[in-house]
Amino acid sequence: MRRVIWICVLQLCIYANVCADTSGYSGEQLRQIKSLSLSEIQGYLSGKGMGMAKAAELNHYPGPRQVLDLEQALGLTGDQLRKSQMLYKNMNHAAANLGEQIINEEKLLDKLFAEKDIDSESLRTRVDRIAKLQGELRFIHLNAHLEQKKILTMEQIEKYDEMRGYGVKYKDVSGNDVSDDDVSENHANRHPAHSHIPEKSHHPDTE
Repeated sequence: MRRVIWICVLQLCIYANVCADTSGYSGEQLRQIKSLSLSEIQGYLSGKGMGMAKAAELNHYPGPRQVLDLEQALGLTGDQLRKSQMLYKNMNHAAANLGEQIINEEKLLDKLFAEKDIDSESLRTRVDRIAKLQGELRFIHLNAHLEQKKILTMEQIEKYDEMRGYGVKYKDVSGNDVSDDDVSENHANRHPAHSHIPEKSHHPDTE
């Protein structure tokens, strides 16, 4: 019995070592486009934001898709609804178009590496092209949030934040309400080292 236990322990140790050596990319070599998952491809083709507009969404700039989902709760007027629908339609169309272009560029990049038909010059061209498309796509999503805010009232934006889980209420030591901006400023004052990103050294030995 003891012998069986030791054999099981040995097998578990061997399995653990094998798993520890396995790359997190294992299995992704079977993808049609190595750099994109199926969910990412679907997201690009459907014009989804995929987190690209967090800078707006989490700073009180609602997104058109979410506003339409919360139409009744926000009490949108007929004019607000029409404007939000048009904003979303235009954003989604432009985003899906750019998303398809990004997929095609990633597919081409993957093909060049697979066929070993790439050098630094062609790589730079392909990467710059993808980066430009990514930048345009992010602008489309962020700008839609920018325009959506103009359509809503401050009360609706506060309601939106609350329903989306962003309307956290803070209180000071006296029990008075404090805004999240005040909390952020107070944190920066108490932790100045965390309130900025240090500049990269320009020392010649620094990569």
